Amino acid sequence: MSRPRYALSAWPWRSAGYLLTGAVTGAAVLVGLVVSVVAGGVLALALVGLPLLLGTVLAGLPVAWLERRRLRLVDGEPAHDPHLPPAAPGPRAWLTTRLRERATWRELGHALLFAGLLWPVDALVLTAGLLLPAAVTLTPLLMATTGDGREAKIVKLWTVTSWPAAFGAALLGIVLLALGTYLLGVAAGARAGLTRLLIAPREDQLDARVIELTQSRVRLVDAFEAERRRIERDLHDGAQQRLVALTMTLGLARLDAPPGPLADQLARAHDESGRALQELRELIHGIHPQVLADYGLEAAVADAADRSAVPVDVDLRLPARLPASVEAAGYFVVCEALANIGRHSGASRARVAGGHRDGRLLLEIHDDGRGGARAGAGSGLTGLADRVSVLDGRLTLSSPVGGPTLLRVEIPCAP
Repeated sequence: MSRPRYALSAWPWRSAGYLLTGAVTGAAVLVGLVVSVVAGGVLALALVGLPLLLGTVLAGLPVAWLERRRLRLVDGEPAHDPHLPPAAPGPRAWLTTRLRERATWRELGHALLFAGLLWPVDALVLTAGLLLPAAVTLTPLLMATTGDGREAKIVKLWTVTSWPAAFGAALLGIVLLALGTYLLGVAAGARAGLTRLLIAPREDQLDARVIELTQSRVRLVDAFEAERRRIERDLHDGAQQRLVALTMTLGLARLDAPPGPLADQLARAHDESGRALQELRELIHGIHPQVLADYGLEAAVADAADRSAVPVDVDLRLPARLPASVEAAGYFVVCEALANIGRHSGASRARVAGGHRDGRLLLEIHDDGRGGARAGAGSGLTGLADRVSVLDGRLTLSSPVGGPTLLRVEIPCAP
C-alpha cells in the first residue's frame, strides 16, 4: 500500500473481492448455523437432532477450509492446514482425532465470530469504500438517465439540480474512490490477519516444521544405526571369515614348511594376518558390537567395562530391551566416557550406574580422577551430546578441577 501506484494496481480489486466474498460467505454461514442449531435442538429429544448438533460443532472445519483458500486473494503466503491425519482409517478415528484437536475448537470459534460479527463489518467497509464513492461518481449518469437532465439523488440523501453540481459530485466521488482503495486494503489486510491468527497461525506452522525436523532427524539416526549394523554384519560374515580362513591356512602351511627362509616368511605372514584379524575385530566392535545387538545395553556396558583400562564398577539395571537407537546412543556415550577416563583423568576407579525410571533411560559415569574435563575440548562428547539431543535427551557434565567427574545422560524412551 505504500507504493505510489497502489490505487491503480490490482490489489484494491482483490481486497474488494475478498471483502465481498466474505460478506456473502458469512451470511450463508450464519443461516446454516442458525438452521442447524434450531433443528438440532428441536429434534434432539428424538435423538435425530444429535448428528445435526455434532455437525454444528464441526462447522468450523469447512468454513476454515474455505477461508484458507480465500486468503490467497490478499495474502501471498499459503495458509497451512493445522489438522493432523487420523491415527487409523475410518470415520470414527477421524471424528475422534478432530474432536481432540485444539484447531477444531479454534475454527469453531472463528466460524461463530465470522457469522456474528465479521461479515457485517466486511459489508460495511465494502459499502463505505466502494459502493458509496461509486454512486457519487455516477451522479452525471444518473442525472442524464433517471433524472431527465434536471436532477439526481446522491445515495438518496442529496439532490443535485445542475450539471456543474453533478460533475463536481463526480470529481468528489473519484477522490473518495481513491481514498476508498486504501480503506479496502487496510480492512482486507486486518481481516486476513485476524483470520490467519484464528485458523492458520504461523506459530502452529513453525511447530509443525520443528516436529517434522525432529522426526526427520530421528529417522536419519535410525537409518544410520541400521547402516552401521549392516556394515558390521557384512564385515563379520564376510571379510572376517575370509581373514580367519587365511590365518588358519598360513598356520597350517607354517607347520608343514621345513625350517628355512620360507618358514620364516610364512611365520611373518601368519603373525601379520593375526594382527589384521584382531584389528578388524576391534573395528567391527567399534562400528556396532554384536553383544549390543544380541543381548542389549546391560551386557554391552558390562563388556565395555571389562575392556576398560581403568577398573569399572557397573550397576545398570534395565527392565527390558530399549529401542535400538537409544541403546546405541547410551552404549557409545559410556564407551567414549570410559575412553576419556583412561586417557585423561588419571582416575584409579570408575563407576557406571543407571536404569530406566519415569520413562527415561538414566546413565551416570563417575570417576575419581583429576577433573577439569570439558565437552568441547576434543573429548568427543560434543558429538555424543548432539546424538542424544536428536532423541530428545540431555547430556550433562560436571567436572570441577580436582575432581570428581560425573557425566549424566537422560533419554526418554519406553522399554
